[in-house]
Amino acid sequence: MPANIKLFEVNNVELNKISTLQTPQGILALIYIPEAENFNAENLKGSFTLVLDGVQDPGNLGTIIRTADWFGFKYIICSLNTVEVYNPKTAQATMGSLARVQVYYQDLSFFLADNEIKVFGALLEGKSMYQTEWGSEGLVILGNEGQGISEEVQAFITDPVTIPRVGAAESLNVAISAAIICSDISRNLQK
Repeated sequence: MPANIKLFEVNNVELNKISTLQTPQGILALIYIPEAENFNAENLKGSFTLVLDGVQDPGNLGTIIRTADWFGFKYIICSLNTVEVYNPKTAQATMGSLARVQVYYQDLSFFLADNEIKVFGALLEGKSMYQTEWGSEGLVILGNEGQGISEEVQAFITDPVTIPRVGAAESLNVAISAAIICSDISRNLQK
């Protein structure tokens, strides 16, 4: 264990008192929350970044953070109306990935207006992601669980993409969509 991590052991009664969960998993962490002013859009160049527009379910956000970590995405940009990243259910769903993926909240209209790299957007009527030229950098926008990407944010999409549907389901869960798209980007970067 790194020397800068302080460890305190507590008994089950104490753990139950400080946890928000009915059945804590046996470990809790107190971590530093990065300040929003530390965000620098220049850090996004040369890589892929997930951009979340209005994601509301804490479990979905946590799973997306964990997925981003798995595929090596270092940053996630969230709209101001996306669920709070430090919601206990979100933090738990990240399974520790919250310590490795930097999540920032931005007004997406201002953020995207200032952007200089490709903006991919997950839309039902987009180009098949399997035929998409991902390149080596870009922003990948995923939308709200029920409404998708807002019209205001859609205006900034340069490359609409879709996960081709084979069956009859109307839609995919946003966290599942993120995993599929991250996997395809990762596969293309390794070519």
